[in-house]
Amino acid sequence: MSDLTQQEALFTYTLRLADNALILGHRLSEWCGHGPFLEEDIGVINTALDLLGRCRMLYSYAGEVEGKGRDEDDLAFHRDEREFTNYLLMEQPKGDFAYTTIRQFYADVWNLHFYTELCNSKDETLAAIARKVVKECRYHFRHNAEWVKRLGDGTEESHQRMNDAIAEASRFVNEMFEMDEVDQVMVDAGVGVDLNVVKEKWIASVDQVFADATLQRPEPEYDRSGGRKGLHTEQLGFLLAEMQYVQRCHPGLQW
Repeated sequence: MSDLTQQEALFTYTLRLADNALILGHRLSEWCGHGPFLEEDIGVINTALDLLGRCRMLYSYAGEVEGKGRDEDDLAFHRDEREFTNYLLMEQPKGDFAYTTIRQFYADVWNLHFYTELCNSKDETLAAIARKVVKECRYHFRHNAEWVKRLGDGTEESHQRMNDAIAEASRFVNEMFEMDEVDQVMVDAGVGVDLNVVKEKWIASVDQVFADATLQRPEPEYDRSGGRKGLHTEQLGFLLAEMQYVQRCHPGLQW
């Protein structure tokens, strides 16, 4: 029998989804003005904006569920590193364009299958958010799948860079499918998503695209996890120092 109440589990569950969207969106925003060409520069930033809109909906709902008066700004800008619950993959530095492509593709496939399942949630608010988000997820998946194929089956250099990116990013993949007490409470309540189902679909989708890209999905030699427990890599601290700077210096600042 779980010690977690359903309300506590729902808050944590929603917060995790929001943190993933915020941190990944921030990483993508770092490409602004640095994309390989103008159209893709704009494309990457549009994806970042989609993720920002997603995290705002989720943070707002998490604040309502928590019932302590915290809003989206409080949850994004006034929590410390150990309070963030995003997957470790999301916080890794953007690296070269190959790494960003692979990291985003891995996340896009997960998001597509996760939010498709979440559309069936018994929580009406989460289901409504999922129905809105899944439309963006389909586009993000198609967009990055084409880049995976283009770079994987491109030049000798682009192919090698993609293989290097896959080897680096794959260390953080298994964390995305770990189930803990929060997940189980949500699944038992008909609110959350069984990540074992997401994993099966994720593997099938990645393998299909990689086959077209002449790439292979490796089994990671070792796994990194702990992000959902607040155990992050050093990269998140630097990211938050930059992202939260203005609000930390001027609490409650409004434009």
